[in-house]
Amino acid sequence: MFNTLGKVNDVDVVQITGTDVDHTSGNLNMTTVSVRTNMTLVQAISRWLLTSDNLVPIDQVIPQNKTEEEVNQLNQQAFLSSESSATTAALRYLKKPLEVEIAEVVAGSPADGSLSAGDRIVSIAGEKVDSGGHAQKIVRSKKPGDDITVTVRHQGTTEEKTITLAEHPSDKKLPFLGISMTTVPTGDITVKYNLEDVGGPSAGMMFALAVIDKLSPGQLNHGKYVVGTGTIDDDGNVGHIGGIEHKARAAADDNAELFLAPKDNCADLRGKDFGAMKIVSVATLEDAVTQMDNYAAGKDLHLCE
Repeated sequence: MFNTLGKVNDVDVVQITGTDVDHTSGNLNMTTVSVRTNMTLVQAISRWLLTSDNLVPIDQVIPQNKTEEEVNQLNQQAFLSSESSATTAALRYLKKPLEVEIAEVVAGSPADGSLSAGDRIVSIAGEKVDSGGHAQKIVRSKKPGDDITVTVRHQGTTEEKTITLAEHPSDKKLPFLGISMTTVPTGDITVKYNLEDVGGPSAGMMFALAVIDKLSPGQLNHGKYVVGTGTIDDDGNVGHIGGIEHKARAAADDNAELFLAPKDNCADLRGKDFGAMKIVSVATLEDAVTQMDNYAAGKDLHLCE
C-alpha cells in the first residue's frame, strides 16, 4: 500500500505546485496487487498452502495474444491515464478551471508537424474542449480522410491548424489524429504523481481524493485511517477493479478503519470477514467524500452488505 498523502523516497506521492497547498495528515492509502509468474509447480503449491496468495490461470493475467512486456506497457498506459482523470475529476469537484494539454505527438501521424507537445488545446472542430476525453470524443465523431480544425495556444500565441485525419493503426474504421492528451489546471498549477513500477488504473479514486485534500481546508479523512481503491473517470465516476479481496484484506491486516470500495465490487466482498474495518460502497468521488464525513460523524454508512 502507498499513502497518497505521504512520501516515497522523500518525495510527495502527490505533488502540487503553483498554488497554496493545505497541510494534510493521516492516511488515504491506495492498494496494489503483485503478480508472480514463471513459478515451478512446487513453488506455486507452497505459496497457495502457506500464504494468502491465489492461484489463477496465466491467461487471466497475461492474455495469450500478448507478451508480459506488452501487458506491462498497457498497465503503465492505464496508470498514466488514471492520473490524468484523477486530476480532472478532483479539480472539477473543486470547481477549478481546466485545460487540455498535448502530452505527446506520434511521429509520422497527421498531427506531426502541426501540433507540439505542450500546446494547450482551445477547441476542436469549433467546439471548446475541457478534458482529454471530450477532445477524443470530438475526433471520434469524424471519419478517416475528414479535415478537422484544431485551435491551440502555442508558446503564448493562439493558432488554428487544419489537419486531415488518417486511419487508426488498430482499427481502420476509426479516425487518427496522433496525439495523447492530459487535462491540466488552468494557469501555473501542476499536479504530479510520483510512483514508479505501479501499473493499472485502480489508484485513480485515491489520487483524486489526495488532490482534493491538498487543495481544500481541513482533513478529508478526519484523522481516520482510510484505504480505498477504484478507477476514476473525468466526471468522477468510480469503477470496478481487480483483486479487491486481496486489497481489502491487506487494509484490514494493517488496521485500517474504513475501506472505500467501488459499488460494482461489493458483491466480491459480501460474506467475507475483515474484522472491525468498515467497507463502504462508492459510485462517485462525491460518494467517497460523503462516506468519510459520515464515518467520522458516526452517521449511517452505505456498507457493502
